Order: sequence, then structure tokens, then C-alpha cells
Amino acid sequence: MRKILSALLCALLAGGAAAAETWDMATPYPDFEFHTRNIRQFAQDVAQASGDKLQIKVHSGQSLIRHPEIKNAVRSRQIPIGEFLLARLANENPVYELDAVPFFAASYPQAQALWQAQKPFVEKHLASQGLRVLFAVPWPPQGLYTKRAVDDVEQLRGMRFRTYNTVTERMAKLLGMVPTQTEATEMATAFITGRIDAMMTSPSGGAQNKAWDWSTHYYHVQAWLPKNVIVVNERVFQRLDEDVQQAVLAAAAQAEQRGWQMSETDTQEGLDLLVKGGMKGIEPSPALVDGFRKVGQALTDEWLKTAGDDGRAVVDDYRKRAGAGDAK
Repeated sequence: MRKILSALLCALLAGGAAAAETWDMATPYPDFEFHTRNIRQFAQDVAQASGDKLQIKVHSGQSLIRHPEIKNAVRSRQIPIGEFLLARLANENPVYELDAVPFFAASYPQAQALWQAQKPFVEKHLASQGLRVLFAVPWPPQGLYTKRAVDDVEQLRGMRFRTYNTVTERMAKLLGMVPTQTEATEMATAFITGRIDAMMTSPSGGAQNKAWDWSTHYYHVQAWLPKNVIVVNERVFQRLDEDVQQAVLAAAAQAEQRGWQMSETDTQEGLDLLVKGGMKGIEPSPALVDGFRKVGQALTDEWLKTAGDDGRAVVDDYRKRAGAGDAK
């Protein structure tokens, strides 16, 4: 009898262990970034809501998979879940990079309207690759960091400019700058070694990386609000019990709402830290803003020529949602 009971107990314990699952999640950014903090909270929420049936182990700072490979790693089931910058998929379709077109959607309400317009397209096309979109969160508005004072876009000519997608590369060329591919984790070193002279990133991104140690000026031009998207492999997701699936989706909805709020908070906190750190500039000159807007309009016009029917449909939907009649 003891042997029978012992065997039953072992079977029950084995069954309980089998019911639990662990997902490795790749994220590109370091732990101090609010995106990573939001994702770690998402992982905790999933564990709690699922009764620990699903644990998500977050690997930050490209420690598991390099940023450019995260999407395909999830698609191939090398990992079940990951985060990446949406605009990195621009080579697949221009719609993916619309949130990175300078001055097209340059405020949080406009960014939210754009995501609602983009979302059906993004979900449909990633679903065709076996990926499910869980949520998306924007970076704060992008601003300009330089090693010297800049009052006009003409003063940017010849500077080496950090790029990370096709739009920023094209922008650099229109401004007469030298495009230089640089990851977010490399930007401080790139400035210090002279590999780049200028870049655009969020106030919080610069503040968290102590931009005052390697640059001198920041200009809050609020150029665009690019989004990170979190996806899961659909086949892996479908293997979960129904209650665990619902736990993941509920936690994802909370993470999206929380992430947008964290983004706005980080904007103001980042600006405050940049000022405290001694960064100069902050408020850009009208001439600098006008110059960027002209370049942005040129980029928008170029984008529309290559966007196809899907792109024009997304833009039309965005305009209706945002009332952005001047977003051409």
C-alpha cells in the first residue's frame, strides 16, 4: 500500500510540475529603461494571474538575443516571446515605420490615434508569420542631442548622426549628416569615441544614460514617438490552457495602459534630469524646429509615395481618429 501511495504522490507531483511552464523573453533594453520595468511587471502579473502556471523570465539588454534577431527568434520558436522596435520591420512594409516618420504623429494623443490605425494591419501581417501582438508602448518624443549648440539645421551638416532604421538614415542624408548605425546600448560609447556627433532619442533615454557626461546640448524638438511591440509565438500561445491565455491577455492590456502612462512620466522626469545635469539648449529655436518640420514633410511625402494602398488606408484612418488634417 505504501508503494502505491508513494507512486500516486510522485505522479501527482510530476503532473503539477508539468502543468507549469517557463518562457524566456528577449528584450533589447537595459533594466533601468521604463519599457523593461513595464515588461518585468507584466511578467509578474502573468505569474500571479495564472497561479504560477506560466513564468516569464525576462532577459534584458540583448543578453539573450540581439535586437535585430528578436522577431525572427520568436517566429522560429527559438524563444516564445520578445520585444522589439516596430519600425525595425520597415523593410517588410512601410506601415511599420509610420510612427517613426518625423513630425507625422508628434504628441501622445496623436501617437495613440496612430497605433489604433496601425494595429489592425500590424496584427494581421504578424499573424501571417505566426506571431500574436500582445501590446505596444511608445518611447517619449524624440529630441536632439549634440556636442555643440545648434540653432539651425544647416549647422548639423557634416555631423555623424546615430541611425537605427531607414527613416532616420534618410533624415540624416536630407540634413547633410553622416548616417551611422548605432544601438541604444552603444550610444554613450559612440559619442565618447567620436563615432557619432549627434542623435535623436528620448529625454529619459538620455537622462538614464547621463547624457551630460558625453554631450552638451539637448533640444526638445518632439520629433516622433516610435513604439516597441511585444509579440508571442501563436503556436506556443495556443498550447496554453484557456485560463492561462486569458491571464496573459489581461496582463498585456494592463501593461499597454501602464506603459503609455510610464512613457509620459518618463518624458517629464527625463527633461528635469537633463536640466539638473547641466544640459544646455532644451527649448529649440524656431528656426531649428521649422527646419526639422520641412525635412519631416519631405519624408512624409516620400513615405506616401511608397506606402501603397495599405499605407494610405492607415493614414486615412489615423486622420479620422486624430483629426490631424495637417498631417499630410
